[in-house]
Amino acid sequence: MLLAVLLGGAALAGSGFGRAGILFAMAGALAVIGYAYWNGDRLALQAMRARPASEQEVPQLYRIVRELSADARWPMPSIYLSPTDAPNAFAVGRTRRNAAVCCTDGILQILDERELRGVIAHELSHIYNRDALISSTIGALAGVVLFALNLAWQTPAGRSDDEGGSTMLGSLLVILLGGPLAAALIRLAVSRSCEYRADAMGASLTGDPLALASALRKLEKGTRLLPLPPEPRLRVRGHMMAAAPFRSDTLVSRLFATHAPMRKRIERLERMADHHAAP
Repeated sequence: MLLAVLLGGAALAGSGFGRAGILFAMAGALAVIGYAYWNGDRLALQAMRARPASEQEVPQLYRIVRELSADARWPMPSIYLSPTDAPNAFAVGRTRRNAAVCCTDGILQILDERELRGVIAHELSHIYNRDALISSTIGALAGVVLFALNLAWQTPAGRSDDEGGSTMLGSLLVILLGGPLAAALIRLAVSRSCEYRADAMGASLTGDPLALASALRKLEKGTRLLPLPPEPRLRVRGHMMAAAPFRSDTLVSRLFATHAPMRKRIERLERMADHHAAP
C-alpha cells in the first residue's frame, strides 16, 4: 500500500508535464524504490559502520544466534558488529536467507548472556516477520528524500550571493521539508505493534520474557547516557534499533519517534512471564 501511494504521488507530481511527465516520474520512482529494496540492508550497515564479525571474535554471540535459529528452525543470519559505544542492535535482510543481525560494541558490554539472548531473539523475530525488510527499505527511501533535498539546495539555482545565507536556507529547507517527509515515510511503514509482536515472539522463543525485560531496562538507560548522534544517515534508521537510539528531549527524536514506550513493552513482558508462571 505504501509503495502504491509513492507511485501515485510520483504520477501526480509528473501530471503537470503531460503523459511524458507521468511516465518519467513513475520510472524515477520505481528506480528509487528498486534501489532502496536492493540496497536498504547494505546502507543501514554502512550507516552504523558495521563489519562482519568472526566466530573467534564473538563466540558467545555466534552460539546464541546459532542456538536460537536452530530452535526456531530458521536460517542463521550473518553477524555484524558496529564500533559504537551506544548500546543497541538491529536486523536487516531482504529475505530470511540473506539476513543479518548487527550488535554494537556497547550492547555487548552491558548485557549478560541471558539478556543478550532475549535481544537476539527479538531481532530474529523481526527478520522472520519481514519487519527487517520493510524497515531497511523505508529507511533507504527516507534517506533518498533527505539526500535529494540536500542536493536541490546545493545547486546553483538555489544559491544566494551570501554563502552563509545559502547554508542557512538549505538547512532550513531540509528541516522543514526533508525531516517531516522522511519521518512520515517511516511512520507510515513502521507500526509500534511490530515491536510488541517481536517482543512476544522473541520471549516465546527463549521461554524467558523477563530476560528481555531486563535487557530493555538496561538499553533504555544506556541509550539515554550514550545516544547516537542525530546525523541524517542515522536519523532515518533509528526505527530499526531495538531501543530508541536518540535523546528523547530533542525535536529530531520526537519527529522520528516510532518505538513503543519502553515502559509498556516491559509491562507486557512481565505480564507474559506471570501468565507462563501461573499453574
